Amino acid sequence: MQAFEFITTKEGLEQFAQINANVDWMCFDSEFVGEKRFTTRLCLIQVATVHGFFLIDPFPLKNLDPFLKMIEDPNLIKITHAGENDYRLLYATHGTIPKNTFDTQIAAGFLGYRYPLAFKKLVETELKINLNKSFTVADWEARPFNQNQLKYAIQDIEPLYDLWKKQEAELARQQRLHWAEEEFRVLEREAYYARDPHHEALNSDLMKSLNKRERLFLLRLFEWRRKTAEEKNYSKEMVLPSKFMSQIVRSMRSGRAGLRENRRIPDKFAGDLWPVMNELYIREMSEDEKFLLLQVPSEDEENANEEILTEFLYLIIRHQCMQKGVSHSLALPRNWFKKIKNDPAFAEEVFNRGWRKELFGDTFVRWLSQPDNLRIDIKPDVIELRLADN
Repeated sequence: MQAFEFITTKEGLEQFAQINANVDWMCFDSEFVGEKRFTTRLCLIQVATVHGFFLIDPFPLKNLDPFLKMIEDPNLIKITHAGENDYRLLYATHGTIPKNTFDTQIAAGFLGYRYPLAFKKLVETELKINLNKSFTVADWEARPFNQNQLKYAIQDIEPLYDLWKKQEAELARQQRLHWAEEEFRVLEREAYYARDPHHEALNSDLMKSLNKRERLFLLRLFEWRRKTAEEKNYSKEMVLPSKFMSQIVRSMRSGRAGLRENRRIPDKFAGDLWPVMNELYIREMSEDEKFLLLQVPSEDEENANEEILTEFLYLIIRHQCMQKGVSHSLALPRNWFKKIKNDPAFAEEVFNRGWRKELFGDTFVRWLSQPDNLRIDIKPDVIELRLADN
């Protein structure tokens, strides 16, 4: 195992920052625990610089400011793999927004790999190094750490420098470095980490099949679950397992008796929690709630022809990405089709500039920005995708 400095004191963290005050690059990763809690707990930070390897234990430290300033330093490049998870946690707990990033998972998506790609697979393929990932789900909250955990923690950052240099050179050779850098910048926007508190409810498949009152109740049920989980620092599933949502919503038609008689629903919802459930169900709709529910598409808004067109367009895009050696999941995530349908301006914003415009060209932008006007013409020797007004 590589030698490292283990940092557990304020003085040690300050010394770490002083030693690395003028470095140009920093590889980092973190270990955290999110199970059975609302707020994920940061348990260990691993850092590699030109001066060596450092492990920072956040538990005994009152603040991490010297490290966080490095994350925010625009002159210091931060190298991660799937760094979104680490940055999201640092933003949620400290309000930290990263600057000057390079993510090897994103870079791999521009170099012929599928996205997302496991670190182990990428390192084995590119650097011929076999990583031991047996401690992926170790108890990182337990103290003291054992030597195998620390060895695992170091190997998560040790290959990053060589991987970065190799990917950067290959991206430059293929004239795609600016594509990757544009995507890295997404990680550096505060808006990327802001979460709509109603996103889960509004995107629930259950929501579309309910009547107006039931939709309102489900919206409130999701909000109650989230707020309760946050107050108690429980996971949302501990407060209310998702598998009970549909049963509770539909049983509320018959009031308390409906909840009590449904054997799939835990007794507490017709017992101690009944006043809460009843209040959520009978309260008058507010103007804010009315606006939120207008964003829910009706089931009859979706039809077979639309599904076929979407699937056909998605397959064409996948083929284009395969030909160009770019991950289709990175270029056009499947859930973006819903965003495009609900807000055609989104397609213009995302696809009419930057690397996606270079990859797809004007024709794809027109198709994506006018999904309702797309038509498929099947002829003897050709299948044509066109806009209806052409």
